[in-house]
Amino acid sequence: MNLSLALATAALLAAEPSNLPPGHPAIPPGTTASPASPPASAQGTGALPEGHPKLDGTATGAPSGELPAGHPPMSGTGRAPPSADELLSQLDSTQGLKEREKTFEIASSLGRLYYVNGRNTDAVVYLQQAEARAKPVRDLFLAQRKKLGKAAVPTADAAGCGFSAGTPLEDMTAAAQERAKKGDTAGAAACARAALAPVLDAELMRANALFLAGDSDGALKAYGAVLEVEPTHEEALFSRASLLFETKGEDVAALKQARAGFDAMLAAHPDSQRAPMAKRLSTLVDDTVKAGGRKKLLASRAEDRRIRLSQAASAPAMADGPRPLSQEAIDAVQNTERTPELEQGLAKLVDEGEEHLAHGRYQEALANYTRVVPFQPENGRAKAGMAWALVGLGRPMAARVWGVAVQADPASVEKLGDTLKSKGDEKGAKALWEKLAADAPDYPNKASLQAKLGQ
Repeated sequence: MNLSLALATAALLAAEPSNLPPGHPAIPPGTTASPASPPASAQGTGALPEGHPKLDGTATGAPSGELPAGHPPMSGTGRAPPSADELLSQLDSTQGLKEREKTFEIASSLGRLYYVNGRNTDAVVYLQQAEARAKPVRDLFLAQRKKLGKAAVPTADAAGCGFSAGTPLEDMTAAAQERAKKGDTAGAAACARAALAPVLDAELMRANALFLAGDSDGALKAYGAVLEVEPTHEEALFSRASLLFETKGEDVAALKQARAGFDAMLAAHPDSQRAPMAKRLSTLVDDTVKAGGRKKLLASRAEDRRIRLSQAASAPAMADGPRPLSQEAIDAVQNTERTPELEQGLAKLVDEGEEHLAHGRYQEALANYTRVVPFQPENGRAKAGMAWALVGLGRPMAARVWGVAVQADPASVEKLGDTLKSKGDEKGAKALWEKLAADAPDYPNKASLQAKLGQ
């Protein structure tokens, strides 16, 4: 069982009184333990450790192979740990668990468990409780950092904080507070900052959960809380800027904040996988600001497109999309021998086309697919890619080609979203899935699609 599930199990077990041996996870207030000492005659005779619950059915206290009621599962016993669904079911049925006082570690672990299983509203409750437990050390850090002025906060190692991976937040907070009392501003800031590392993870998780639950304003504030402590936090910078751009398209001041966020992420993390997307979004936000908002930008682009189409209408051929093949070209394609080398070359073109799509290079992607489809007209993967490239380019024939791809092979269209996401284009994947869901209401695999969209 991983740490998150173990801590969640501890929270669950704390709901019922039990006798716990020394070293067992702490019991939250409101529960009891009975560490009764064994009789003197049992000491030194192989009896159970002090505080261990009595084992029924044995004369000497030797293990019977069965754990006492309420004991957490132990590895090596041959019993499988509970699944996430089983654990969530047990937690949901525990009376008063949400209201019970918890350590930071248990509250954040419960929040993570609900979050990774798509229970965002429940996750927010526990993550808020975790952050409340961390407020003293957050306030301490901000105060000590302010006292340092322009001086950098030293690392925990440099300050000799002595924390390990398993040091509880409460102990780290106490150590930082003691440094502050002694006037060691730099040491207090360093120890407090080290204590906040898991707290920032919880805050970021809560921001994501709020966004997925539909509370964009709450998510923006939560991302801001992360940046208050760590102004160069990569994920918080990118997520907050993206959310501002998506939800504040007519607010020029908010759009400027979004552009500043993308630019700050690029400056602090130039080699990040998000860097290419951040650069493109920064440019797009800048264009939106110059236009005076998203509606004005879209109207301007629509007018530009209308003018180009009008000009193209008088041209000998419209440069809309793939040109129809001449009879000579059709004959050449049909007469081409299907060698392994040709098939490998076509597969490589499809791979490259998907890479172009994931990075917004729609024209380059379209060029690749137009070389594949004549040879493989039934290649659903290529048709899906060509359709999405045309959608990205805003071509007039995009709707028709997209409709053909969705009707002929919607599974390939959905899978293209998976490919885009795996290559870092999560926004593009989500847009593709949303369009597929809207245009294929009878899609047999709609449940999977809705799960990917978090619905």
